[in-house]
Amino acid sequence: MIKIKLGIELRYDIAPPGCDLIFNIHAAHTRQQTVTQESLQISQALIPQIHTDNATANRYLRLSAAPGPLTVQYGATVALHHHIAQPDQIAEIPVSQLPMRALSYIYPSRYCQSDQLHKLAVAEFGHLWQGYSRVQAIQEWVQRRVSFTSNTSDSNTSALDTLRDGAGICRDFAHLMIALCRAVNIPARFATGIDYGADPALGPTDFHAYVEVYLGHRWYIFDPSGTAIPMGFVRFGTGRDAADVAYATIFGTVTSPPPLITIEALVAPHATMPYRCREALSTDDGM
Repeated sequence: MIKIKLGIELRYDIAPPGCDLIFNIHAAHTRQQTVTQESLQISQALIPQIHTDNATANRYLRLSAAPGPLTVQYGATVALHHHIAQPDQIAEIPVSQLPMRALSYIYPSRYCQSDQLHKLAVAEFGHLWQGYSRVQAIQEWVQRRVSFTSNTSDSNTSALDTLRDGAGICRDFAHLMIALCRAVNIPARFATGIDYGADPALGPTDFHAYVEVYLGHRWYIFDPSGTAIPMGFVRFGTGRDAADVAYATIFGTVTSPPPLITIEALVAPHATMPYRCREALSTDDGM
């Protein structure tokens, strides 16, 4: 077991006449990710609406805020009980046998144009064993061709743009890897959390995008940017791409500074510290 404590503070100055906001900053509940304690503080006297999407386990906070300052603070302690498997024992699932819940993740999406990468993906990866090692090969291919460079992409940057430019941030690495997986019929989805274990030289602790791939009837974790330690990831949201799981969607006019985020692994009985491992990791059995 790994025990993670995290904190998020989001600050906004809201222009008249006010605005509606949707947040995806709550830790998801899965069979192997347990939220043992959490808190939510909102500076305005608002009634929060928290909804869980049963299909994804994503949790959404909705607020209707008045003009003026707004601060949203979320904190949680989360226990991670990873399923750990040997990569050479994990095979792909034929499309004909994929469960309905995984099917939507083999199609192209706004930022992951897998249909336009089919020929490339087949040429590069079509000859490889259809299992975990092929997904590893896709991740390594992306890492060789894309450099982690801040301020080289924006909210319009897609997998095709990242492939062309050869630079991006975690979001861009994830989109390209997802598109290539889908191009060879492997379900892959965009996941969000916090960049546990990232080098401080990259900047303050921040939200993080990574990839979950459906293999052997489970969703396995991959971090194509390589900037963080996957064993310390607490999942907030999953979707087809970044369009589905923005940490904040704002309907109105606001100004805001960068988020303030903290994350740490706790020393506790029967708990271990996150480390980089060669085995396959999963916190979602897909049920």
